[in-house]
Amino acid sequence: MTQMTYKVLIADDEERIRKIIRMYMELEQAIVEETHNGEQALIMAIDTDYDLIIMDRLMSGLSGLEVCHMLKSIKNTPIILLTERSDEADRILGFQAGADDCVCKPFSPRELLLRAKAILKRTIPEQFWLPAPFPSGQIVFPNLVIDHHARRVLVEGEEIYLTLKEYELLRYFSLHVGKICTRELLLMEIWNYEENGDHRTVDTHVKRLRDKMHKVSPTAASMIRTVWGTGYRMDDIT
Repeated sequence: MTQMTYKVLIADDEERIRKIIRMYMELEQAIVEETHNGEQALIMAIDTDYDLIIMDRLMSGLSGLEVCHMLKSIKNTPIILLTERSDEADRILGFQAGADDCVCKPFSPRELLLRAKAILKRTIPEQFWLPAPFPSGQIVFPNLVIDHHARRVLVEGEEIYLTLKEYELLRYFSLHVGKICTRELLLMEIWNYEENGDHRTVDTHVKRLRDKMHKVSPTAASMIRTVWGTGYRMDDIT
């Protein structure tokens, strides 16, 4: 049984914010659409049945509060409002407008993702109550085994020794096979750099990881592909 996709609308006038949220949502199988203003967000939300809307409270034209209030009178689409203020009164305004959750900027992308998934579990539970992948703790490919319980990596049956960051990179790639992992995303996920991290950090570690794998199996090393100008993608070579 494979996880089904869900549809998310991101409405925010900051392109950087939309880009970060999109990266995290697409890794969770989401189909993402974007807009930068309230009027367009309302039109899109009325015309399309989204599973979730993530929307900035303050946008040009119609505000997120206004869009939320108008949309909730027509449809019951779950909405997370992004707010610039963390005071109780601001959150109350969001909930009174019909928001399902309010998240204060600047926010942790991982926390936002968890909040989004909590809402989706309530609204479309059949898509989320799935067996946990890799119950044995092992991720197995034809020429590569990652044993998370023992933190061991076997290439063609031979154990290779990785640094902590090299191991975390390989495991992250293996959990997102076929998906593009941008350097920005990897910096956030592996090094906890929210922004402005040095992309060379990622490239250096990926090179060392591939070199160690290549010494045993060039085929296994070739599973980690470079997506030029963007980042990396792991392919399952059978």
